[in-house]
Amino acid sequence: SRCRAAKRRLGAGGGPAGRRPLGEGGLGEREPAGQTARACPGFSDGNSKWLAPAKAKKSQRKGNHVELSSDGEVEEGSWEMEEEDGSSREMVDDYGASSSEEEELLPIEKAALKQKPEREGLSEDDSEEEEEEEDEAEEASKQKMGQKEEQGPDLQLNLDIDEQFKLPTSEEIEKEDILFICDIHKPCPPDLHIIHQRIQGNMEVLQDFGVKREEGRSRQEYLALLRRDMAAYYSYSDFLLTKLMDIFPLPELINFLEANEVPRPVTIRTNTLKTRRRDLAQALINRGVNLDPLGKWSKTGLVIYDSTVPIGATPEYLAGHYILQGASSLLPVMALAPQENERILDMCCAPGGKTSYIAQLMKNTGMILANDSSAERLCSVVGNLHRLGVTNAVVSNCDGRQFPKILGGFDRVLLDAPCSGTGVISKDPAVKTNKDEKDILRCAHLQKELILSAIDSVNAASETGGYIVYCTCSIMVEENEWVVDYALKKRNVRLVATGLDFGKEGFTRFKDHRFHPSLKSTRRFYPHTHNMDGFFIAKFKKFSNAIPQAQKVAALSIAPGTIITEPPPKKKKLEASKADKEQEPPQPALKKKCSLQAQRRPLKA
Repeated sequence: SRCRAAKRRLGAGGGPAGRRPLGEGGLGEREPAGQTARACPGFSDGNSKWLAPAKAKKSQRKGNHVELSSDGEVEEGSWEMEEEDGSSREMVDDYGASSSEEEELLPIEKAALKQKPEREGLSEDDSEEEEEEEDEAEEASKQKMGQKEEQGPDLQLNLDIDEQFKLPTSEEIEKEDILFICDIHKPCPPDLHIIHQRIQGNMEVLQDFGVKREEGRSRQEYLALLRRDMAAYYSYSDFLLTKLMDIFPLPELINFLEANEVPRPVTIRTNTLKTRRRDLAQALINRGVNLDPLGKWSKTGLVIYDSTVPIGATPEYLAGHYILQGASSLLPVMALAPQENERILDMCCAPGGKTSYIAQLMKNTGMILANDSSAERLCSVVGNLHRLGVTNAVVSNCDGRQFPKILGGFDRVLLDAPCSGTGVISKDPAVKTNKDEKDILRCAHLQKELILSAIDSVNAASETGGYIVYCTCSIMVEENEWVVDYALKKRNVRLVATGLDFGKEGFTRFKDHRFHPSLKSTRRFYPHTHNMDGFFIAKFKKFSNAIPQAQKVAALSIAPGTIITEPPPKKKKLEASKADKEQEPPQPALKKKCSLQAQRRPLKA
C-alpha cells in the first residue's frame, strides 16, 4: 500500500522526482494505512490511542526499497523483507492482499479509514452533527436491547405454553373467519403458517389421543378442526377431504396431500417398433437430455430429469421413436399382457398411448379395435398411431355401452373408464373443488354400464384370452371396488392376479361395506408411495358366455333369515291365469261334453 501511495504522488508531479513529503497532498489524497487520524475532523483525542500505527517486525532492507527517512520522506523502490532466520521474501502487492500492518488493524480503525475520504470534504459543523446523530442512534439501540432482554423470559414462557396444543374455541374460530375477510369482493388469504402449525399439533394429539387430548374434548372435535384446517391450507373442498380421510390414515393423508402439490416426473415410452431403448437413450443424451431408466418393472420406460431441448419436438419424437406417457399408464397394458395374432378391444382409447403400447407388444400382428365416444379426441389417436407406425389398428367412434350389439368375440378387452380424476390432482388442481357426491355417483353408474359391456364383448371360449382389464385414474372406492364387486355379481367372471409386482391391495372392506375377498388381487397406486399418478387396476377372467338370470342374482342377494311378505311373481301369474279362465265364457264343445257326462251318470234314489 505504501508503494502504491508513493507511485500516485510521483505520478502527480509534485516535489522532486523519487521523493515526496508525507501529508502534503490535497484533501482527496489517501494516507498510508496505519497512520493516525488525530488531525482529521470528527475524531477526538480519546480515539487516538486506538488509531495508533501497529508496530512492524524488525526487518532489514535489501536492494531497492521505499523507506521513511528521518524527516518523514519516502524513498522509491521495491521491498524485500528479511526474516530473523535469515530468509528473505518479497512483499506481496496483489489486489486484495494486505500487509502485516493492515492485518493487525482493529475494526474501528478500518472503519475510520473507509469514512476518511467522505469526512475530508465536510466542515467541522457537519462532523459535529454527525457525531451527535451517531450518539443518539447508539443510545436508541441500547434502549431496544434492554427492552428485548426484559421481554426475553416472557417470550420463552409463551413458547413453552404453545408447545401443548389446545383446541381453539368457537369464538376464536369465528374471529379468524372475520379477520380472513377484509372485503366482500377481495377476501384476504388465511395465515398459512399458523394453520400449518395447528395441523402439526393436531396430528400429534390424534396419534396419542389418550395421553395428549384436552379434557372434555372428543375425538370428533379434533377431526373437525383438522379437516377445516386442511381444507384451508391445501385448498380442498370439504366433501373431497372427508372422502380422503375415510380412505387414508392421518399420517398417510398428509403425505398424499403434499404429493399432489408436486408434479410427477416426466416419463417417455420407447417405441420398439422403430428403435431400442438403449439407442434412444444415447441419442437423447447427445442432445443434452438427462434421463434414467424408469424402473426394473418396465423395459421401455425412461424418466426425464431435465433437458436443454423440448422433449415433445425432438427429431426422435417426430420420427415416432418415443411417446410422452405417464408411468401409471403403462401398467394396465402390462396387466392385459396381449399376445400376438389376437383380437383386442380398447374401449376408451384416447389419446392412443395404451393402444400403441398394445400394438408394440403384439408386434403389429392381429387386430386392435380402438374405440372412443368422442370424435374430437380420436384425432389425436389417429395422429399418434400414424407417427408411431402402428398398422394393425382400426379406429371407431361408438358408444361403449352399446358395443356388444355392434361387434363382439374379442380375446381381450381393455377398459380405461372415464372417472372423476382424483388420482391426477397434480395435473388438474381444479379437481380439488369442483367434484361433489353427484359427480362421483354419476361416474360410478357409467362405469358399471361400461364394465358389463366390456365383459359381454369378450369370448370366454378363446384359446389364449378371455381377459378383461378395468382401470381408472381415481382413488375413490365408489369408482373402483364397488364397480368390480358389482361386475362379479352380474356376470360369470372371476378376479385373477394382475401380474404386477408392486402396488397396494384393493379394499375388501370399507366402512360398513364388505366386498368379495378376491378383491385383494386388485392393485392401487398412489403418488406418495410410488411417485406416479393415482391408479386402480383389476383383471377379470371370463369363464362362461352365459349371462346369469336376474332372478337368481336377486335370490342370492337376499340375506338369510329375511321374510318375504309378497308372493313370488310366478304364483301371481298362475293365480291371474286361473281367475281369467273362470271369468271366460265356456266354449260350445265343453258344453256338449258336460251334458253327455250328466246323461251317463245314474240317477240317485
